[in-house]
Amino acid sequence: MPQLILAHDLGTTGNKACLFDPEGHLLASAFAGYGTEYLRPGWAEQDPDDWWDAVRVSTQRLVRESGYKATDIAVITFSGQMMGCLPVDAQGRPLRAAIIWADQRAQAEASHIGERVGRDRVYAVTGHRAASNYVAPKILWLRTHQPELFARTRKVLQAKDYMAFRLTGLYATDYSDASGTGLFDLAERRWAEEILAALDLDPDLMPQALPSSTVIGTVTREAAHLTGLSPGTPVVIGGGDGACATVGAGVVGPPDAYCYIGSSSWIAFVSRKPLYDPQQRTFTFAHLDPEYLFPTGTMQCAGGSFDWLEGILRGEADERMHRNLDALASVVEPGAQGLLFLPYLMGERSPHWNPRARAAFVGLNMAHGRPEMARAVLEGVAFNLRIILDAFRAQGAPIDALRLIGGGARSPLWRQILADVFALPILLPRLLVEATSLGAAIAGGVGVGIYAGYEVVEELIQVEQGEQPRSEVTSRYQELYHIFQQTYARLEPVYDRIATL
Repeated sequence: MPQLILAHDLGTTGNKACLFDPEGHLLASAFAGYGTEYLRPGWAEQDPDDWWDAVRVSTQRLVRESGYKATDIAVITFSGQMMGCLPVDAQGRPLRAAIIWADQRAQAEASHIGERVGRDRVYAVTGHRAASNYVAPKILWLRTHQPELFARTRKVLQAKDYMAFRLTGLYATDYSDASGTGLFDLAERRWAEEILAALDLDPDLMPQALPSSTVIGTVTREAAHLTGLSPGTPVVIGGGDGACATVGAGVVGPPDAYCYIGSSSWIAFVSRKPLYDPQQRTFTFAHLDPEYLFPTGTMQCAGGSFDWLEGILRGEADERMHRNLDALASVVEPGAQGLLFLPYLMGERSPHWNPRARAAFVGLNMAHGRPEMARAVLEGVAFNLRIILDAFRAQGAPIDALRLIGGGARSPLWRQILADVFALPILLPRLLVEATSLGAAIAGGVGVGIYAGYEVVEELIQVEQGEQPRSEVTSRYQELYHIFQQTYARLEPVYDRIATL
């Protein structure tokens, strides 16, 4: 009987169910989307029932159309969007929509955490700064603004953890998702009692934190009936999408590094110790392998910036604008004819940690059109990522090449821009878009003994040489990179004034 692995990747736009064989080959996949509600500026919420519907529908479709049977699936595992806040009651029922990673409403609460615990202490214990993106400020926001609902809250869950609960009836999370809450002690791999006590939060609000390869339970008969899965199938908790992407990129030990470009984007590398940036521009998550960590710098809106431009420019009869924009941008010389784009459509995390930051085209003139705007967006994302890369370099991170994964990695133009802006060679793992799902699948395989350990990636993931930096273009981008940084610095006080309007 086949020993197949079903990995669910709960992203920002939908869930992708992927079926892998033990050799890491993607056998079949099915996608089901869901939406995000932006009720106010800086708010972002999703309906957890939409998550469950997406998991249920994608699973049914996969089992029905893949040619494999539910009994061929040896384990089910998850990757999920991180830093969300879903309160559930004593029966595990959601009490409200989930406040997702992109939400920045809890700025006052983040400031309170910094003052109460100490900003440097928060960073030292958790590996993260006290910022509104994380779970802890969102919990405090609920306590302040929805006290009756908070009083009925039994657990606070992440996206993948709620799906695991729906399959097994059991509460759990993993170290990687726990490390994105602002309430987890990275060194001890346990909930940070010191911070929970300082914030007067009951430790029982948080589910048990476990290694990512832990089998937390099996599929219940009810869940099997709803999904088409076989009852009794083991469920491995898996990890946050960043941690799964790290393994899926083949980055399982020092000094490997990679860049992910999806709706958001990040650069990360593997380390045994947290990396503490004096300016707290970067942060550190727990790796799927409990022996390691991965220092990271994440920007809010990377592929999302290109999607935004495509949506703005697309006419009703031009549904292929997204592909056309990439082609148009490729005929524009590096530098986009003097046009810069600051990709801060959703505020910014790394490197600026400024929820008030806003996007801008700078340098527009009558000669600029769609091609220049498209190229400027691709270059603006690359420039912002370069600041993150330089923060790592300043702390001695040994990064001499970057693996590239995510939807943006499919664009040869974007890959070349990144190579030239970073002045680094680009490496391409075999699965660019499904790397996150593969990382989750590997955790599942480790959990049920299909794989001996995470080092199996050396056998499963082939890496090819990609684009190389071009010296003449790199020097041009170096000049524009400094202008890009200066532009943000000049606009920063303007963002503050706009926010007061």
